[in-house]
Amino acid sequence: MFGCAGCGAVLTAAVSEVALPIHLAATHWEELHPPLLAAGTYAVDPAPYGPPWRQWDEVGVSEAAERGLFAPSGALSEGPSNTVLLAPGDMRGTRLIVERAGGYCRGIDGRDGPNLACVVCDLPVGTRMDDCGCWQVVRLVPQTVVRLPGPPEQPVLYWAELLATGALWHRLSEYRDIPAGVALAQVVAAGGGAPIDAAPGPVAELFGRALDALLPAGEGAKRLDLAGPGIGEPAADLVLVPVHPQTGDTWQPTTGAVPVPVDAALWAELAFPPHRTRLPVVGGLPAGVERDDPLPPHPSYAFQPSRGAFRHTLARLPVVREPWLRALYDRGC
Repeated sequence: MFGCAGCGAVLTAAVSEVALPIHLAATHWEELHPPLLAAGTYAVDPAPYGPPWRQWDEVGVSEAAERGLFAPSGALSEGPSNTVLLAPGDMRGTRLIVERAGGYCRGIDGRDGPNLACVVCDLPVGTRMDDCGCWQVVRLVPQTVVRLPGPPEQPVLYWAELLATGALWHRLSEYRDIPAGVALAQVVAAGGGAPIDAAPGPVAELFGRALDALLPAGEGAKRLDLAGPGIGEPAADLVLVPVHPQTGDTWQPTTGAVPVPVDAALWAELAFPPHRTRLPVVGGLPAGVERDDPLPPHPSYAFQPSRGAFRHTLARLPVVREPWLRALYDRGC
């Protein structure tokens, strides 16, 4: 739990820390988003966030690298680091600072800085965002809040428990293009510029088209496959492995393959595809019988990993400074 540093008033009911959601890497423009975090949980973002902002040319390459940014990626924040992220519905004892409630069209986007104040002492304590194109989230300013005693946090689950309880599947699955874009950037960087051969099945369906478009074809291709708890380790050069949703730790292979971290929910979707109804390949319905169940839904266009998440991730990998990858980044990917 967190309270106001000025007066000690309780500000939030969130008690369990989780890994920073990978979906923070991008959003869907002009679309209302759900809360980024589940009720009762919070995460800490080590990157600076909020105004004032400085352009890349003002900051310079060396200072940007110290902040973990290795290629031009918009304006850089001069705001506080280690803000505490939580769902807006978990906030308590705050009021909106109306004069700081600017936004694009459907809500507040945080452009004016902290817009939530403690109702007891009026100290600005955080920023709420809920505009279109924004994840619904509150960022508590670390200098204005303190930890308070509260209920015990949810225990950290082992991988077997996560699989058995279904905890890897979550409500943000419709935004799978964002973790896919993050993973694609990690795959391309890990491949070192070599061609990458995605294993047939879910891996090729998710990344095959994008890898073919980004990387050259030819000999010496590296094999990309899935590995992790419950499925073992195939023979491959690169393996997609899950990131623990509570701790942020990456599952580690033992065969020498290079691990590529993937959002746990996306990994679980690839490793354990949902059951699909199988129809007979011969025969049909009896004469006079009409089918009354809908056909399985089919997407109207081929799936594409998020370009925004792809570039966001590449810009934060030191390897993007390699000429081959910087050229890929600069052409807009």
